[in-house]
Amino acid sequence: MYNNKGRYALMAVFVLAALVCIFYNQYQLAAVSGLLFAFVVWSHFKHSSVLMASKHFKNNEFGKTKALLAEVVKPERLAKNRRGYYEFMQGNMALKEEDYDKAEYHFQLASRFPVGGKNEKSYVLIHLANLALRKKDRERAEAYTKLAKELAESQRSKDIIVKIEKEISKI
Repeated sequence: MYNNKGRYALMAVFVLAALVCIFYNQYQLAAVSGLLFAFVVWSHFKHSSVLMASKHFKNNEFGKTKALLAEVVKPERLAKNRRGYYEFMQGNMALKEEDYDKAEYHFQLASRFPVGGKNEKSYVLIHLANLALRKKDRERAEAYTKLAKELAESQRSKDIIVKIEKEISKI
C-alpha cells in the first residue's frame, strides 16, 4: 500500500541492502533482499496505487484519488481484482467532471472485471443504465437495469433501480 515514490524508495533500500550484503559476503541475505526487491517490482505493476486511491475515494478526497490513479501508467498490467476498482473509480471521477463518454468507457471496462461482490457490480451496471438513460437509449438502459436487478442485494441499490425503471418508462 505505497504510492510510486514510496515504492521506489523501498526498491532503493533493498538494492542498497543487497549491495552491502554482497560486500560483507552475506550472499543469502543479498538473495533475500533481491527477492524482496522483485516482490516490490511485481507489486508495482500488479497493484500500483489503486488501494490507496480507493481509501481516499471512500473518504471523498477526490483530488488525492485522481492523483493516485494518475500514477497507474498502464492499467492493463494491473491484476484483475485491482483493474475493476481502478476502472470504477476512473468512471466515478469522470462523472464528477461531467465527462459522460469517458465515464461510460470506464464503467464498461469495470463491468468486465471483478469489483467486489454482487452488490458492487450492480452499482457499475446502475451507472451504465443511468448513462444510457441520459442518452435516451431505452434498450441499453433496460438491459443494464435487468442485469443490475439480478445482482442488487442492498435496499439502496434496489431503490435506485426502481427509480431508473420509472425513468425508462417515460422515454
